[in-house]
Amino acid sequence: MKTTFRRTLTMILCLLLAATLMIGVSFWAFFRRYVTSSEEGSLRSTADTVAMLARAYSGEYLGDVDFRTNLSVAAAASECDILICDTTGTVRICANDIQACEHLGRSIGSTTASRILRSESTAVSVAASGLYGEERLAVAVPVTAEDGVPLCIVMVSIRRTTLSALTVKPLQIFIMVALLVLGISILATPYLTRRETKPIRDMAAAAKQIAHGNYQIRVPTGYQNEEIEELAVAFNNMTVALQNSDTVRQEFVANVSHELKTPMTTIAGYMDGMLDGTIPPEKHPYYMELVSTEVRRLSRLVRNMLDVSRLRDQGIPRDKLSDFDICEAAGQALLSFEQRINRKNLNVDIDMPELGLNVHAMRDAVTQVLYNLMDNAVKFVNEGGTLSIHIVSRGNSAVITIGNTGGTIPAGELPLIFDRFHKTDKSRSSDRDGVGLGLYIVKTIVMAHGEDIYVTSRDGLTEFTFTMALSK
Repeated sequence: MKTTFRRTLTMILCLLLAATLMIGVSFWAFFRRYVTSSEEGSLRSTADTVAMLARAYSGEYLGDVDFRTNLSVAAAASECDILICDTTGTVRICANDIQACEHLGRSIGSTTASRILRSESTAVSVAASGLYGEERLAVAVPVTAEDGVPLCIVMVSIRRTTLSALTVKPLQIFIMVALLVLGISILATPYLTRRETKPIRDMAAAAKQIAHGNYQIRVPTGYQNEEIEELAVAFNNMTVALQNSDTVRQEFVANVSHELKTPMTTIAGYMDGMLDGTIPPEKHPYYMELVSTEVRRLSRLVRNMLDVSRLRDQGIPRDKLSDFDICEAAGQALLSFEQRINRKNLNVDIDMPELGLNVHAMRDAVTQVLYNLMDNAVKFVNEGGTLSIHIVSRGNSAVITIGNTGGTIPAGELPLIFDRFHKTDKSRSSDRDGVGLGLYIVKTIVMAHGEDIYVTSRDGLTEFTFTMALSK
């Protein structure tokens, strides 16, 4: 099975090969055109020089030995063939073989000669190729006397194979280098594939372990590839989150089971006692009242769990937000604890703005937060202790603090205080009125408003502080 990386690498190599070939062909065509153009310039320069020499000898060049010698030297120096044709196009002198040249007497054609003498463009290379019997690159220039009378035609040419040798060699080198690079790339592909896909394979193997419930697995980090490193770190963070979620789920199931089991066991025990006669009939009303209390406790547990679930999933609806006086809401919540405050002989320390403080929030939800925090404070305050309620304005928020004197919560318990079913008293049955969801509901409501809540406990004073946005 081909991996994604291998397919991608193969596609990239194919694209590189195609691009290399296109570049090579383009370079070869450009280089060939450049060499041809340069060679034509060189041939024309040689032809102009020979034309000047022929003009200097005027009509005497045919029998002049010096002219023929100079012509032969010019041909040797320029490494090309030089022909002198008369005005009809017949070859009269060949620089390469002065004594007996096979080209002597041949003609490039009167039409071609006439066009050359008139300095018109013509297919000189075609004429030279026909003359020599092979592909050649040629230029021709007319030679005229001072009075403008045509004297002869100078034709300078070289073999096309000479040009091909100049252009093919670089192309061969280019192709060899390209094939070498491609071969090395192909040989390196398996190594690169294993190296680049190893982190993905590690993550796939780790994912299989996670699917089987092993949340302890981690993938290695420290990769030089930035994207792979980010993916590995994110994968490990996801694994940690799954592990924490699984731990929370297990604790949640255990806590719910415990919270449901205790009242249900109590209810079953009382009912069995009344049915089998262990509990005498005259005591049935008392125990029925206890059963009713446990049923209401179960009802509160289920209702609170549903409320929390709805808040976490849906948040606070915007149409439920309104402006109200947080000080008034705190005062009303405090009144509901009047009897319990009196029974414990508590001191109440209230510090609120005299004119009140309006906030923009869901009134019923915030009232529940105040009630739960006050209920928690009254429950754990020491006999004759102090219950404090402080509300101040800070920036764009109202800061509400509800505190109580009494025992100090251990530092290790503070980060867990808002967890579901968490109680600082490890004996859950000691708090018969609570279901372990009060502070969790408080935090859920506050967080659903986009605000924050925290707790401090030191020197016998515990304070819960949360914020609410002020009305605009």
